[in-house]
Amino acid sequence: MTDTKPQSHPLYSAAQVRELDRLAIEDAGIPGYTLMTRAAEACWVVLRAHWPETRSVTVFCGAGNNGGDGFIIARLALQKHWQVQLYQLGDPAQMRADAQQARNAFVTAGGQVQPFTPDAPIAAEVVVDALLGTGVDRPLEGLWRTAIDAINAAAIPVLAVDVPSGLQADSGAVAGAAIQARQTVTFIGRKAGLYTGVAADYCGDISFADLGVPADILQRVAVAATLIQQPDLGPLATPRLRCAHKGHFGHVLVIGGDHGMAGAARLAAEAALRSGAGRVSVATHPEHAALISAACPELMCHGVASAQQLRPLLHTASVLLIGPGLGRSAWAQSLLSAVLEAPQPRVIDADALNCLAGDAIAFDRQVLTPHPGEAARLVGQTVAAVQADRFAAARAISRQYGGATVLKGAGTVIQPAAGTPMVCAAGNPGMATAGSGDVLAGVIAALMAQGMDVDAAAAAGVCVHACAGDSAARQGERGLLARDIIAALRAVLNTSGNRHDT
Repeated sequence: MTDTKPQSHPLYSAAQVRELDRLAIEDAGIPGYTLMTRAAEACWVVLRAHWPETRSVTVFCGAGNNGGDGFIIARLALQKHWQVQLYQLGDPAQMRADAQQARNAFVTAGGQVQPFTPDAPIAAEVVVDALLGTGVDRPLEGLWRTAIDAINAAAIPVLAVDVPSGLQADSGAVAGAAIQARQTVTFIGRKAGLYTGVAADYCGDISFADLGVPADILQRVAVAATLIQQPDLGPLATPRLRCAHKGHFGHVLVIGGDHGMAGAARLAAEAALRSGAGRVSVATHPEHAALISAACPELMCHGVASAQQLRPLLHTASVLLIGPGLGRSAWAQSLLSAVLEAPQPRVIDADALNCLAGDAIAFDRQVLTPHPGEAARLVGQTVAAVQADRFAAARAISRQYGGATVLKGAGTVIQPAAGTPMVCAAGNPGMATAGSGDVLAGVIAALMAQGMDVDAAAAAGVCVHACAGDSAARQGERGLLARDIIAALRAVLNTSGNRHDT
């Protein structure tokens, strides 16, 4: 069993985990019933650890292997003389041999199996959800939907076996309704959908049990994504040379700040400075230049009334960041057009993404940082469709526009220009505040300015930003400001390296 905040782990689709299960049985010689027993025992350990005073449990079992896990959990509870209530949905005659064996062992131990009905009482201190696991491919209806609604309405803490029933294991989307678990124990391979989008509100804390599947088996199946939490800064984690000067660490030009939106450009620029860029300039609406300079004198601010005035500034920068506070005016469109013609690597954020939607020629040296609404406009979908499969949406954006895509939100998805996506496990709801995205864009641009390629900067930038947000949230999530995230960036970036013997 591992902790709930891993550093870096492979994520799998449901089909990939089924293949791992098959290989474990057929090639590694682990009987299916042994795997089922290990899964149940892992759930039992979590149940006892989180609810140590509990002496009664209601177990909901389906007719698949997930239900078999539930029957073994119920038998373990009987053996400890707990009060056990067990409801089964689905046809018992359709159960496979391992699940049927688990059901028979529960009955032999004195357990009673009750069919679930809409008026069935739920009388226990903890509920175990062993209904469906990964076996959800369409919206739930009928008695299955009724059972899930009844469990959620009971307001009793729930432990979900493998995947909360109703949650799609590959995408994290909800199939009409899903169990709202307090604890989820997932097996063999972590399911990608548990770590992004709305899944956090259904999974609760996630524990993982590999069930003793050998490492060589795991290496034989490709992964769907990688779960990351700590930034991989590569060479940036090592101490800077003593003879370094600002020219060694790049020059970020932040372009944005239309009427009334100077703060967004300033936040992005200051975040870039705090993330180690050697120089940061701001090209903003003329009325804002003096204001931003006064608020942060380390920034070099230029008022630009047109793309013609912007172009000379583009030549001096090593990385371009456009979007924070940009707006969607003719001024904004003209500045974006000038940036799209420039050869430098770039970060495109906020309203620049809205201006970009549908019109860009693919460019590999860029990072796009949409929230779900912006992502929907980029690929011509609804927000609901984007959130229904965040991996597919991020992949579609990178395919259409080039470069890396950072699809923001709970469990931010980082889709490299080419390769396996990543999901960030760090971050918290306090970061859902105005300006937080501007800060993220500034962090990514600064890492690019210091030599990271777009894929590495996107992944590391997301983790740096998220870890800074977690640091800032130690005083509480509610009321956290984007400036609090900026204040925490230095500590995150200097956690390793940058120390010398004295």
